[in-house]
Amino acid sequence: MIRSACAALAAISFAFLIGPAALAQDTPPTLDPAEFSACLNTLRGTPAFKAITPDTFTRFAEGLVADPSVLVSLNRQPEFTMPVWDYLAVLVDDERVADGRAAYAKWQSTLQQIEQQTGVAANVIVGVWGVESNFGQILGGRPLVQSLGTLSCFGRRQSYFRGEFAAALRILQEGHIAPEKLTGSWAGAFGQTQFMPSTFFRSAVDFDGDGRRDIVDSVPDALASTAKFLQNAGYRRGEPWGFEVKLPAGYDTSASGRKNKQPIGSWRAAGLTLADGSPLPDSLPSAGLLVPARGGPAFLVGRNFDTLYSYNASENYALAIAQLSTLIMASGSGTAFATPWPTDDPGLSRAQNRELQILLIAHGYDIGGADGVLGPKTREAIKAEQQKLGMKPDGRAGQKLLKALQ
Repeated sequence: MIRSACAALAAISFAFLIGPAALAQDTPPTLDPAEFSACLNTLRGTPAFKAITPDTFTRFAEGLVADPSVLVSLNRQPEFTMPVWDYLAVLVDDERVADGRAAYAKWQSTLQQIEQQTGVAANVIVGVWGVESNFGQILGGRPLVQSLGTLSCFGRRQSYFRGEFAAALRILQEGHIAPEKLTGSWAGAFGQTQFMPSTFFRSAVDFDGDGRRDIVDSVPDALASTAKFLQNAGYRRGEPWGFEVKLPAGYDTSASGRKNKQPIGSWRAAGLTLADGSPLPDSLPSAGLLVPARGGPAFLVGRNFDTLYSYNASENYALAIAQLSTLIMASGSGTAFATPWPTDDPGLSRAQNRELQILLIAHGYDIGGADGVLGPKTREAIKAEQQKLGMKPDGRAGQKLLKALQ
């Protein structure tokens, strides 16, 4: 998800973790079809749509029916806030690492060509792919023209969404994506690595040479486009994103922050080492200290970490990609950092979430299937079980609850 719509896209990222149903519980508003039609007719004469031909507008925008459910997602503030250890437990689990290694092996030749051309490390590209769409398995099913048309005429940030609506129509006009394939999130992100339409025109690449920039069905195009975005964001060839570090006893992290970059020599002088105690390498000219949770793992992160942050304005998101990309190239199993998170109740992987759901179903809860995505019915069932077990009924799924139900 590209940062240009960071407020909306943060909600998309949240929906990816907890499931779209969890963001669609409210009753959608009633929208006036005549008002929508009048709005669309007005848009065709505005500067944002000057590149859109009358034929394109008539074919794809006239007669469009508004989708009020996107306004629910636009306005929803998630009630459940994930701690960083829950966020990473879901996004970077053994399944995703294994799938990432398989994807890397399958597309290694293409990835190496992309890395040679752009300088963006192949495993980082695969990391973005895994976090954004689970390697192409979760692309979103909402028609972009309908969603963006609705958001252009109703709700907040209409000016922004009008630009994206025009860009989506231009994608169709130029024939890059077939109309039935131009689907994605409620806010308009689409493709294997979830570009917004305007980002498509800044970064999408026709890598397979078929004359179309198809980031939906062409994996080479999608991966090369992701690399192009990161390259445009300032990715530095040959530099790591950063590394986990060990802080000296009593180190004051109050002034930490990825933007407060210092030469590696300064961090050495302050007593920081790699997590295993070995000296800090010279692979980064400068780095900032990232401490997502006081008392938990600490990281020195460089410019390439910032490019991951630019994809979606969240340090936890960037760390998920960074960790996944590292583990894809590592040997052995396990996803934990050297320093544990400061909690006695770690988060659950997707496999553990599925196991939890199976146990809840066995306890008589009607939560649907066991898909590993904790939607509102699962959360309510968790609260009920927590109440019975004398636990805080916050709806959070952790190791303690799973073990109690086992």
